[in-house]
Amino acid sequence: FGKFLFYELQANGKLLGTLILLTVFSMVLQSLQNAFEQQTVSKVAYAVVYMVLLIIALNSFRVAMDYALDAVQTMSHFMIAMIPLLLALLASSGGVISAAFFHPIILFLMNTTGTIVEYVTLPLLFLAALLSIVSTLTDHYKVTQLAELLTKVGIGILGVILTIFLGVMSVKGATSAIADGIALRTAKFVTGNFIPVVGKMFTDAADTVVTASMLLKNTVGIVGVVILFIIAAFPALKIFAIAFIYKVSAAVMQPLGGGPVISCLSIMSKSIAYVFASLAIVSLMFFLSLTIIITAGNITMMVR
Repeated sequence: FGKFLFYELQANGKLLGTLILLTVFSMVLQSLQNAFEQQTVSKVAYAVVYMVLLIIALNSFRVAMDYALDAVQTMSHFMIAMIPLLLALLASSGGVISAAFFHPIILFLMNTTGTIVEYVTLPLLFLAALLSIVSTLTDHYKVTQLAELLTKVGIGILGVILTIFLGVMSVKGATSAIADGIALRTAKFVTGNFIPVVGKMFTDAADTVVTASMLLKNTVGIVGVVILFIIAAFPALKIFAIAFIYKVSAAVMQPLGGGPVISCLSIMSKSIAYVFASLAIVSLMFFLSLTIIITAGNITMMVR
């Protein structure tokens, strides 16, 4: 991952050079405005350079949004493909009630999360970034508070979904797992004591099947968590690299002078970092969902 991050930083070196060059050029033009009485030409040139910088910044934000959206969609498709296998193994290891509970709620999570990220969170973050940049153009009209509100709403929606969903899954999942364990223990007792001759043999064979299913389920679940991590990690590193480039540009160029250009670079770095945070929240939600399913099967075995 370190090599991949270094490669991404190298790949974005051209972007860093472009940002620094445009920033220096804009500062030279800003100095010319203050040095001469005829400021019309330099103002027009400064506006053109600033517009070019805005276009590059917004395009970088769009690229970061695409990385995040593709990662969320890929994770959703992977989960939808893997969940039936995982729940089938959970049911075969005695977690029938747990499997019946997890299947609809996991599908609901996949569809809801993808829709909210695509149509609510990322558009709100983009609008917030745009409003923050527009606020740097003038000293008289500011919409920074509205931009902050949109950012908090976009991230807050994901946080609320994460809290409610994982709370329901944890409590209800544990309850279902305990119910499965009690039912399995009761069935084992009844079969072993009230069915003559073959009852004991049948319970021993069933124990072997259940144990093997549990081990297989845990293995599949761990592999699934690793694959999810890989799916999320590489786009996250790409987004982080873009945010880091803008932060470095703002930090390097600030000693040469302030102004809206430096503010624009800093705002874009922060906005792209919020996209990174959104992807991290969704990834955490998927990771914990798999972990809860794996743990539910293990609770069933302990009760049994």
